[in-house]
This record gives sequence, C-alpha cells and structure tokens, in this order.
Amino acid sequence: MTTLIQLDNVSFSYPSSIPGNLPTLENINFTIEEGEFVALIGANGSGKSTLAKLLNALLLPDSGHVRVAGLDTHEPASLHTIRTRVGMVFQRPQDQIVATTVEEDVAFGPANLGLPHQQVRERVEQSLAATGLSAMQERSPFSLSAGEAQRLALAGVLAMRPQCLIFDETTAMLDPAGRDMVLQQAKALNREGYAILLITHIMAEAATADRVIVLHQGRLLMDGSPASVFSRVEALQAAGLDQPGTAKIAAGLRRYFPSLPDNIILPNQLFQSLPVFRVQNNAAAAGVFSGMPAGEPSIDVQNLSHTYMQGSPLAFRALDQLSMQVSLNTIHGLIGSTGSGKSTLLQHLNGLLLPQTGSIRVAGFDLTSKELDVRALRRTVALAFQQPEDQIFEQYVGDEIAYGPRQLGYDGKLADIVQQAMEMVGLDFTADKDRLTATLSGGEQRKVALASTLAVQSEILLLDEPMAGLDPQSVHELLNQLEQIHKNGTTLIISTHQYDELAGMLDQISVLHHGSNYLHGSCEEVFSRMEALHTIGLQAPLAVRTAAHLRSKGWPLRSHITTMAALERELENVLGEGIP
Repeated sequence: MTTLIQLDNVSFSYPSSIPGNLPTLENINFTIEEGEFVALIGANGSGKSTLAKLLNALLLPDSGHVRVAGLDTHEPASLHTIRTRVGMVFQRPQDQIVATTVEEDVAFGPANLGLPHQQVRERVEQSLAATGLSAMQERSPFSLSAGEAQRLALAGVLAMRPQCLIFDETTAMLDPAGRDMVLQQAKALNREGYAILLITHIMAEAATADRVIVLHQGRLLMDGSPASVFSRVEALQAAGLDQPGTAKIAAGLRRYFPSLPDNIILPNQLFQSLPVFRVQNNAAAAGVFSGMPAGEPSIDVQNLSHTYMQGSPLAFRALDQLSMQVSLNTIHGLIGSTGSGKSTLLQHLNGLLLPQTGSIRVAGFDLTSKELDVRALRRTVALAFQQPEDQIFEQYVGDEIAYGPRQLGYDGKLADIVQQAMEMVGLDFTADKDRLTATLSGGEQRKVALASTLAVQSEILLLDEPMAGLDPQSVHELLNQLEQIHKNGTTLIISTHQYDELAGMLDQISVLHHGSNYLHGSCEEVFSRMEALHTIGLQAPLAVRTAAHLRSKGWPLRSHITTMAALERELENVLGEGIP
C-alpha cells in the first residue's frame, strides 16, 4: 500500500493565558495508507479535532511535519492540493454551510473546482441521494435540524471527491438510521479506494474500522486492530474510554454461555454466537411488563403544531398536532429520527418558541397566556441546547457557568453553585474556571453548556442530546449526576439518539415521528415494539435486541428486558442451578 498521510514528531499548542499549559498534541507519529479505514478515539480534550485540522493544513504543527501524498503542509504552494485531497466534515456542520438552499450548498465546492455544469449536477444528485437529502434540496440549510445539517455538510464534502475523508463526530447528532447511513457510505467510499478517518466517541462505530488510534492527553496511546485495542479494558478506562456495548454484553453473557468466542465487538458477531436453548426446567413465561402509572402531570401539551417560516415558500411543519404529558418528578425520554421535532418541542417547553396552535402548561405556567412571566418560566424550566456553542458567549468558563444564576437568581453562594455544577459534568473547578471558552473542544463546550444549565437550579431540566460529543467516562459521570439530580426532586426531559445508556433510567418515553407522538409508554412497552421502531429508522437498545435473538433460538425470556442487568436476571431465572 502507498502512504497517503504521514506524521513525523508532530506537536501543536494553542495560545494560552495559563502558564505551563500542556501542549494539545505532543510527538505524534503515524501513517495512514491509501484506502485505509481508521478510527480515532480519545477523551474530550485529547486533541482529536486539532489533529484532524493538522491533516488538511487548517492548522500547521509547531514542530514536526505533516505530509499528504508527499506534500508538506508547511509549503504554502501545496496547501490547495492538500485541501482538495483531504476533505473534512466538521464537528459543527454550520461552519461549512455557505449557500441559501441545500442543493446550492452541495454544488458550491465542485463548482469552485471549475467542473462542467453537468458534472457538478451529477455530483450534487449523487451526494444528496447518498446522505438522504434528495427530498430537501430546495430547503434552506438554516431550517434543518442539527442532524440534517450534519448530513448536508457530509454531502458537500462527498461532492468534492477527495482522496481522504475525515469525519469529525459527524454522526453525533444523527439517529440510528442516519448513523448507519453515514457509516455505510464511509464503508462504500472506502471500498472505492478512499481513505477514511472516523473521529468518534461512539465505541461501536470505532469497532467497525480496520484500525483504531487512541489519543490520551495529546499523546498517541494505542494504535492497532479494533480487537486488540478494545481488549485493553483497563488502559481504555484510564483514558476515559470504554469497550463497545457489544463487547460488554458478551463479557456479561460468558457467565451463562462460556463457549462465546473472545474478542466479540460487533452486534452480528454476538447474535450469531448465541446458543440454542436446550435446558428444560421451570422457565419464565413470556409477558409484557406494564409501565408505571402516570402521576401528577408537570407538563401537559395538547394539539401543538409549529411551522417554521410560516407563509413563505420555505415553510416547514416541525410539529403536527402533538399531544403528550410528563409526570412530576420523572425522567422522560424523547427519541425519534433526525428532524422529528424533538428540539422544537423542547424549545416550546421553556418559552423560546410559543404555540402557534394548541396549548402548553408547564409547572403551572400557561404558555398561551398573554400574562406569561417568561423570566419566571425560565427560572423554573432550564434548557441545555443541542449545539452547546449556541449558548456560550462569556470569555471564561467560570463566568459562563455563573451567567444564568446571576440573571435569574440563585440560592446559596455563587462560587459554590458554579463549582458544584462543574463537578457534575466532570470539569475541575480550580483548573477549568479560568480557561478561555474559545479554546474548548466540542466535548468540553458541551460540558460547560450543561454546567451552565445545571447552575440555574431549575425544577424542570430539559436536555437536548446531552451525551452527544462526550467520551464514555463523561457519559457515565453525567448519567450518575442526572440520577442524583432527579432524586433531589428535579423532573428531567432528555432528548437523545443514544438511548441505550438511558434505558435503565427512563420512566416514560415519547417517540416522535413527523412532528407527532408516534409511540408513548414505559421503556418496556416502547422498546418491545421493535418493528414499529425499525419502520421509522430507530432500533431498540442492544440488550433488547440480544434478548430478541435469544428468544428466536428458543430461550423463554419475558419481553420486558431493556438492560443488561434485566437480561442477566432472566437468564438466572431460566437456568437456575444450571449456571456454570
């Protein structure tokens, strides 16, 4: 194979006001060959996005060399060629969207290469089809959901036909079908000869690569096959990472099925390895767990509709006669495919958007009332946005987190509130409060945005994709803190595409589809509707699918399983004394 990208002793540091600040990257050495599929993983702030920008010369190393097809990024005459050979889909898609319609935006790059009109047209059509945006070609990019905007950014890069594609957390805001589409497209491009560098915090995605590179605190920690990297559990956890969920479920199942092969990291490997049921004893009868009864409603939404750019040719209906209730002191999940209306609904619940039709009552506030006290509403109902950079505007981290309480009021000492909020999301008060917000990585921005929301001390907390862009350790810490916040009396509404991690916490789920409430009930009730979920581009959590595959092989497991712990309890019930 021919080397496409080569890094020799590359180091890089951002300007910093903090004396003795460590370099962002230090002495990085590796190569990427033509046609390789490489995953790059690491905790928030480990240097992944910075490394990606070095590879297509958006940044230049302080020391060492980056070469693309033999061309050094330090050579000004080579920069144009390097940037056409290494295409990048950024962590924040809005940074690379430039036109007024989806179609024009995808055409922008190839048109500026001077290609004939017909060739530009063909590339645009192919890229839109590959990313599922063909039906949206006349839409304004600014009317797209965050996930749809990520697809558009990818389509624009695909239309350029680079030799290497860098996906920087490209799937973070996408639903399961969207993530699968991007990964399948990446695989297809890889088979055509493109080199792929996939930067991700989703370990299941990294497991699909041919090779995994691990960064830790700006240094290269590991570089090898997915099987070899993910077998080093302690080293991964020390770096703030983890195994893919499939590997963890396989490890748990080996107690019951000792013959399961080692190094299972992909779902199909697990499903194909599950044994056929041969034990005969008093097995549990199949049944459906009924969800918890609804308590006092904290939120009541009735027949809510919302149309963006209403009355214009670009009008788009985001919510359509949606009705739902959320009980007091519960954790309520919102799931749905990209563009299903989740973010629009959350923005209605704290008054950022007001009902065009329908009604909303939240914690005693009538959002259709002309007497609505919006300030008091937002003190009661806090929202952490899907795009954390949309709500960060102070210069320093500590000031950013203190801003909300200063505006809305607070109980206690402000410094203590800021410190507690920072610790909840894994930020160090002493080390991070004086950091410049402009120097934060995408994952660190998300932590600051979450801490800013938590500091408001609201009764109802709305979280829009809170886990997107966070490393596994940060996700684990966040979920633990959210459980504690809930125990202290806060009602939580969490919109997410990463609901595997939440399945054991949620009291109720609403599944949105085309702006309506498609499914509603307990986790057990909703996730047992696997076909209905699949129809709208979603899939049940891995534990649910594993249980379903065991049932297909004769195992008499009840249908209420949503977590690995529940699956283990069922297997113990079935096997009894037969457990090895």
